[in-house]
Amino acid sequence: MKAFKTILGALAVAGLLGFSFNASAQENGNRDENGKIVRGAYHTNKASDNWFIGIGGGLNSYLDKTNGFGKFGPAAEIYVGKWFTPSVGARFGYKGFKNQKIGDIPYSYEKNENKWQYNNAHADLLWNVSNAFSGYKETRFWDFIPYASFATLVHRYESKDFGGDIVNNWEYGAGFGLINDLRLGNHIDLFIDCAMLAVRAEALGKNTDGWFSRVAFNPSLTAGLIFNLNRTGFDRHSSVTPVVVPVPFTTDQYNALKLKVADLEKEKANLMSEIEKLRNTPADTVYVGTEILSPAIVYFNLDKATLTERELAHLDFYVNNVISKNSDHVFTLTGSADKNTGNHEYNQKLSERRVNYVHDILVKKYGIGEEFIVKAEGDTNNKFEPYVLNRCVTIE
Repeated sequence: MKAFKTILGALAVAGLLGFSFNASAQENGNRDENGKIVRGAYHTNKASDNWFIGIGGGLNSYLDKTNGFGKFGPAAEIYVGKWFTPSVGARFGYKGFKNQKIGDIPYSYEKNENKWQYNNAHADLLWNVSNAFSGYKETRFWDFIPYASFATLVHRYESKDFGGDIVNNWEYGAGFGLINDLRLGNHIDLFIDCAMLAVRAEALGKNTDGWFSRVAFNPSLTAGLIFNLNRTGFDRHSSVTPVVVPVPFTTDQYNALKLKVADLEKEKANLMSEIEKLRNTPADTVYVGTEILSPAIVYFNLDKATLTERELAHLDFYVNNVISKNSDHVFTLTGSADKNTGNHEYNQKLSERRVNYVHDILVKKYGIGEEFIVKAEGDTNNKFEPYVLNRCVTIE
């Protein structure tokens, strides 16, 4: 009796410590960005998902009003179950007990020693309180699972006082228990199951004097392995998102936003004006002669390193009428960017992209050869007004 009480006390302490551990250190994977526990909702699992099989063994005893805790005997169990949600599941199984009891002979005041055996078919409703209160986490190491149990059993015992007769009783029982589930891997767990089953006292061979004397208890402590089958986890609905409560703007924040909007509107107006100027810019006039070579300029849009169809037509004209007719001349390509847009380092890189783009067209499309001087001067050579005209590549 003392040993069994010690075991039960150790389980109670482990339960308290484990619940505290689950509520703190292990919950870093099931909280939202605000640190709040997320509990669902979850997709309904398939009929083949989240099944498990358990097998184990341990000790059992008995408890009644007259004799208190009795002797210890072996216990074995095997069961199969399924989790329907992260917190709710069920299992069906078999549990077998063997023991012997020194107690009252039924309907007499004599003592006898009965060896007995239970064959117990039970159905249990499982509740994973770790997932229910701390949020679902598949990788949690320690889960606490209380359950309610309902059983039908055959009590078989040999009575020495009646010449070794074998007596078989069909009984019903109900009880409760606590499973400590320790995760070892994705498909295997270790369990420690502490259970208490209540049956009729007559099932253990005892006189029934008074209401409490009619009930006997069969405590058991078993341990073993759980094998998780097929898919083992649950997926949270993607449509479930944390509720974000809008925070009112302060006066300073509102005024800052108004200024930013005004600046953006002004920049938009300037860009529209530049676009209109570019549309109205007359086409470049190139005079072809045998002694004078006029330079050509192709223009780029804001922050672009590719030419529009219009500027590609200008380049095509210059290639066919100037460059191709002056094969002995070494042309210089100079890339530029306007200094009123972007910083110096960015403009330097932009001018390099523009001049390399034009050079690649001349070489790859027209097959002129690579006898060019290629320069990128960023925003250091701005000489045109308005400044948007400096977004260009000059061919000289």
